[in-house]
Parts: sequence; C-alpha cells; structure tokens
Amino acid sequence: FPPWKVMNVLIYCKKKKTAKLVDFLKELWEKIKEALLSALPVTLIVYILALTPFVDLSAGELITFTVGAVMLILGIGLFNLGADLAMTPMGAHVGAGLSKQKKLWLLLAVCFVLGMLITIAEPDLQVLANQVNSDMLVYWVGLGVGAFLIVAILRIVFRRSLGSILMLFYMLMFAMALMLLASGKNSLLPLAFDSGGVTTGPITVPFIMALGVGISSVLGDRKNKENSFGLVALCSVGPILAVLIQGIFSKSAPDIQVDGYEASEDILGSFLHALGAKAGEVALALGMIVAFFLLCQFIFLKLPKRRLLRIGIGVIFTYIGLVIFLAGVEVGFMPVGYKIGHSLAERHPAILIGFGLIIGVLVVLAEPAIHVLNAQVEDVTGGLVRKKSMMLGLCIGVGVAIALSMIRIVFGFSLVYYIVPGYFISLALSLFVPPVYTAIAFDSGGVASGPMTSTFILPFAIGACVQTTGADAVLSDAFGVVALVAMAPLITIQLLGFKGIIAEKLSEKRAMKRILDADDQQIINFM
Repeated sequence: FPPWKVMNVLIYCKKKKTAKLVDFLKELWEKIKEALLSALPVTLIVYILALTPFVDLSAGELITFTVGAVMLILGIGLFNLGADLAMTPMGAHVGAGLSKQKKLWLLLAVCFVLGMLITIAEPDLQVLANQVNSDMLVYWVGLGVGAFLIVAILRIVFRRSLGSILMLFYMLMFAMALMLLASGKNSLLPLAFDSGGVTTGPITVPFIMALGVGISSVLGDRKNKENSFGLVALCSVGPILAVLIQGIFSKSAPDIQVDGYEASEDILGSFLHALGAKAGEVALALGMIVAFFLLCQFIFLKLPKRRLLRIGIGVIFTYIGLVIFLAGVEVGFMPVGYKIGHSLAERHPAILIGFGLIIGVLVVLAEPAIHVLNAQVEDVTGGLVRKKSMMLGLCIGVGVAIALSMIRIVFGFSLVYYIVPGYFISLALSLFVPPVYTAIAFDSGGVASGPMTSTFILPFAIGACVQTTGADAVLSDAFGVVALVAMAPLITIQLLGFKGIIAEKLSEKRAMKRILDADDQQIINFM
C-alpha cells in the first residue's frame, strides 16, 4: 500500500478509538450526574438537620458525612456503569447458555450453587450479620436463596403462575412464624424478615434479574414478560424460611452490637480501613461470580473476545464503585444515621415519625439497584411500566414503611401487626392485577431494601430504639424496619397495576360510547 493510504488508515483508527473513549466518558458522566441527583436529597436533609436544634452534629461528623456522600455519588455512578457493561450481560448470557444445554439437572445444580455462593458473599448480608454478631446467619440465608432459586427456575421451566407459588410459600412462612412465636422466641421474628430484605443486594440483583431474562428468553412462552421477573421475589422468601427454621431450633438469640456507631476522630484512618475491608468483601463476591462465568464461558458459552473484554471492563467498574460506595456509607452514613435517630427520639415522637417518612422517600433515590431494576422493568415490559411510575410508587411505599417502623418503636408492639395484614393485602392484590405487576412488585420489595437501608435506615432505627426503649429491645423493636421497607413496594406497585386496569377499562368504555354515538348520529342523518 502507498504510505499515504497507510497513514489515512491509522488516522481513521485513532479517530474511531478517540470517539469511543469520548462516548464512554460521556456515559460515565451521565451515570455520575444521576447518582448526584439521587444522593443530593439525603445529603441536604442531613445538613439542614445539622443547622436545627434537633440534632447536634460535630464538625468532624459533618466532614465524615460529606466525604461519605462524595464517595457514595462516585460509587453509585461507577457501579451503575459497571452493571450495564458486565453484570446484566453476564446474567443474561449464563441464563440463556444454560437453558440451551437442555439439561434441567445441570441448570438447577448450577443455579443452586451460584445462588448460595453469591448470597454468602453479599455485602448487605455481611452488614446485617455483623450487627447481630452471627456468622451462622450468613450460611442459613445462603442455603435459603440457593433452594428458592431452584424454585424460581422450575417456575419458568414448567410455566407456573408466580402468584400461586408466592401464596403457597407465604402461607408456609406464616405457619413457621407462628411456630417461632409459640416457642417463645418473639425477638427473632424481625431478624428473619429482615434477612429476606438484605439478601438481594447491589451485586445479586442485576445478575439474578438478567439470569431470569436469559432463561425465560429460551424456555419461556408468550408470558415471557412475567417469567423474566420473579426470581428476586422468590429468592427473598427463602432466607426468611431458613432463618425461621434456624430460630425454632436454636437455643439462644444472637447478641446485638450497639456500641459501634460512634464516628471516629481519625477520619482518614477510618476511611482507609473501611476501603480495605470492603475491597476484600467485594472481591470475594465478584470473584465468585466472575469465576462461575468464566467456567461457563469455557464449557459452553464461547463468547467472542471483544464481548469478554467489555464485560471485564464492566466488572472493574462494578468492583471499584461498590468498594467506594460501601466504604462511604459505612463510615459516613451509619454513625450519622444512628445519631439522628437517637437525637430525634429525644425530642418528640412526632418529629421522629415525620422524619422517618421523609427520609424513606429520599433514601430510595440513593439505592443503586433500584435504578438497575427500573431500567430493566421499562425495557422488558416495553414501556408498560414506566421508570417514573416505579420510582414514585417505591418512594411513597418506603416512606410510609419507615414512618410505621418509627411508630412501632415508639409504642413497642410486635412486628406481626404489620407483617400479617401487609402480606395478606399483597397476596390479595395479586388475584386482581396482571401477573407482570405481581412479579415486578415482589422483585421491587427485595431491591428496595438495599445498602442504604442496612447502613443508614437500620442504624437510624437502632438509635431511636436505644433512646426510646433501651438497648435490650433493639432486636425485637428496631429490627424489622428492613422487612417493612421490602414489603411496602408489594402493595404500592400492585396498586399501580390495579389503577392501570381501571384506566384501561374506562378508556375502552369511552371508546365504545364514541362508536355508539357516531352510529346514532349516522342513523339520525340518514332519517
């Protein structure tokens, strides 16, 4: 080739690579802007409270919180970009690839091991286990998720209704809860329901959601939209049943740690320590997923190198984002959440309840997995469920749930008075709304109770409980807030579906009336 043609080719390739880099940076900037808009409301309300006499936050605590907020924003942005590049494609490829093997036993065995290992390494679950000082809790929850991931796959394979399966297992769950109460271990009930909420965290949700999409795309039928959801919902039931069984046969309740929420004076040291700890936890979680994916790639996926490179870049962004996010909320948000709850409970119950409502609405915006779920919902349903409608329903539901949790802390009554009516309403609504709304609603319940709930809302509730009823009542009164956050979307999202049915019927009625009026007018004109 002439030298000038070679030079033109090199210039073209360089421009193409530069354009790809620019597009990538633009996409990253968009994710960070979304994260900024998500985290800004929670950050501002903490600053506003610091200016009021209700909460006395020191300069060191505000600096720690500010650094944590910056890390949260950067972490969510990087995580969301990584989820788009890696976690969602990995789940979809694995689900579709396993389904094409036409070996049901292989599909079920791999999904059981995958569900168990990912759950054991889930950072949200580690946070909860550390607060109750129980390592066995992690393994029981892992077994529950692995078993119910098998149930979720069998539902897709044999094309069973999600509503009927949920109703069966929730009835079993209520029976196990009654057995736990009969054994005199009432304080373990909130922990069991909280375990179901924290199981589906920022690592497992994108993977499990995409796994369902991949499997249903191969094994599903005309109800493909409904079948692609429901895995997160069923994987949230398994841990509750597993911990209830553990509670029935255990001899004693776990110990609660309520003395680890003070902000450290060594701000830099505390953040560096948290970054190191979270780096190990997230590496374990992502390492298991990547190792499993590479095994599948070697055996049957055989994806091209270019696609693997894109997934690898996404894994790196997911890893960095999660490490930064979890370290930021643990050091910057947990101590502040505990102190705000403790201080507001000192002032007046009405202030505590009102703030619970407000912070519940705002915290949903900062949950990274919520944005992944909303985008997948709008894409899979073809716009049937809009992202804005999902977000509004989740914000209202979670806000009310946290306000109700504060009422329970103030008056000290059992979680049963919320859980039983709430789940009965949810199951009753599933009989009247389209199945896709039921699947989305129960998936949203698991997703809504993510890292922000376990690292900000739970310490907030613990602080309020310590001030109101004492440290001895933390397990029975403060725990359960995660369960209510997970339950709220079950009702609100299905109410959206119910509203959609009514609107559709009214629209059909108006259309029929217009047709009849037009026919009558034609008859009149003819006469």
